[in-house]
Amino acid sequence: MDIKLLNNNDLLTASLFLKAKNLSVVLKKENEVFIGTERGVAPLLRYFEDVNDYSGFCAADKVVGKAAAYIYVLLGIKSVFAVTASLHAIKVFEKYGIEYVCENTVPAIKNRTGTGLCPMESAVLDIDTPEEALRAIRNKLCELKGK
Repeated sequence: MDIKLLNNNDLLTASLFLKAKNLSVVLKKENEVFIGTERGVAPLLRYFEDVNDYSGFCAADKVVGKAAAYIYVLLGIKSVFAVTASLHAIKVFEKYGIEYVCENTVPAIKNRTGTGLCPMESAVLDIDTPEEALRAIRNKLCELKGK
């Protein structure tokens, strides 16, 4: 864990808030804080479709796969604390210059039953741009909802 990054007050506060309140995601910048309790990429998509500008925010998240990492890129997030992040997510952070701190890294995010890859992770596995990833994420969500 990169202690230097945790000296960033917004990132540190977001990570502590995430753990203390058992949230799924926290976005913080100065006096603004946004929280999410939904599972998966749902809160991140909600932020993306929101009218707020999240550029320069710090994020704390329980689980970050490649799909979530691409949404953080689209949101303009500057740094991410992850309890667990996939190696695919870390590559996205490094490619797009997002600072990150991870407590645990895993090769890939598994599905909720642990029997295979997370549907979102597999949907973006071979994708190389945030815009393509967003389309794939939305398509996968529609597919999962049976639409």
